[in-house]
Amino acid sequence: MNIYRLALIGFGNVGQGLAQILVKRSEWLAERFGVRFQIVAVSDPLKGSCYDPDGLHVPDLLTSVHKSGSLAKVTSPNRKWDSVRTINESNADIIIEISYTDLESGEPALTHIRTALQAGKHVVTTNKGPTALYFPELLALARKNNVEIGVEGTVMSGTPALRVGMEMLAAANVTRVQGILNGTTNYILTQMEDGADYARALAEAQKKGYAEADPSGDVQGHDAAGKVVILANLLMDLPLTMEDVSCEGITRLTADHISEAAAVGERWKLIGMVEKRTSTGFTASVQPQRLSLSHPLASISGVTNAITYTTELLGEVTLVGPGAGRVETGYALLEDMLAIHQNCSR
Repeated sequence: MNIYRLALIGFGNVGQGLAQILVKRSEWLAERFGVRFQIVAVSDPLKGSCYDPDGLHVPDLLTSVHKSGSLAKVTSPNRKWDSVRTINESNADIIIEISYTDLESGEPALTHIRTALQAGKHVVTTNKGPTALYFPELLALARKNNVEIGVEGTVMSGTPALRVGMEMLAAANVTRVQGILNGTTNYILTQMEDGADYARALAEAQKKGYAEADPSGDVQGHDAAGKVVILANLLMDLPLTMEDVSCEGITRLTADHISEAAAVGERWKLIGMVEKRTSTGFTASVQPQRLSLSHPLASISGVTNAITYTTELLGEVTLVGPGAGRVETGYALLEDMLAIHQNCSR
C-alpha cells in the first residue's frame, strides 16, 4: 500500500470537494489502486492553517469550516504556518495548490508551485494563473527536480479535456481546438435564450453561485482565454501567451441578438479557439459566435462545457462534461493524484 501525504494550499470549495471525495472513497481507492491519500496540512489565508505529520482528521476539517468558516476547531499540534512554511516544512509528498486565481501575475500560486517543485514535491493544481502564464517554466522545474506537476483541473474541471487531448488523441495530431470553456457565460446565454435580458441572467447566475460578485473575468472572456492558452501549450505545443488571444466577451449581446439568431436557426455561444496554421504559426480567439443548431457545440446548455478537437486522423471529436463544481473540480485533483501514483509505481 502506497501512502501519499497531502498539503492543501487553500481550502475553499475545491479543497473541500477533494476532502469530501477522500472521506467517501478512501477505502475504494485503497482496494482498487493500492493507494491512500492522507491530508497532513491545510493552509488558507482566511480560514487558518493546521498541520499534523500523522494526518489530520478530514471530517473535522469539513465540520469546522462548515460551522465556523475556519479551521480553528481542528485538533492540530501545529498552527499559524503560512503557505510557504507549510510547503517547505511539512512532510507532504504532494502539494495541492488551490488558492485564488490571478491571470495577470499568477500569484500567489506561482510562488507556491515554484517553492514546492524546488523542494522536490509533486504539485497538483486547478489554478489557471500560473498554468497559463508559466507552464513551460514550471514543467522544466518539475523535470529538473524529478517530480510531477498535474494541471488537469485547469480546463473543464473534472472533465478530462487535457488528458484526452494529450494522451488519447496524441497520435491523431490535434490541429484545432474550439469549445465552450466557461460555464458562467454559457448559463447566461442559455437564460437569455429563455427570455431573460443580460442583467437579469447575470443576477441569476450570481444568485446560484455560478458567477462571482465581480464577474468580469468570466463575462469579458479572460477566463476562457486562459484556458485557450493552456490547451495550446499542452495539446499543440504552441508558444501561446495571453497577449496572443484575441478576446471579446458577451457583454455587448442583447435580447435582440439572441432572438435574431433564433429566427434563422442559430444560437449564440462564447467560443474559445486555437488553430495551428504552421509548425509555429497559429490563430487564437475568444469571441461570441452564432452557431447553426446542427453544430456539435450549439446544443450545450447551462453550465455544461464542451470541446471539439479537430485532428488529422479522426476528424472532429467532441467531449462534453461539467466545467465547474465543488466535487467535479475536486475529482480533477484526484485524477492527477492517481496519475502521480501510477507513474511513481512503474
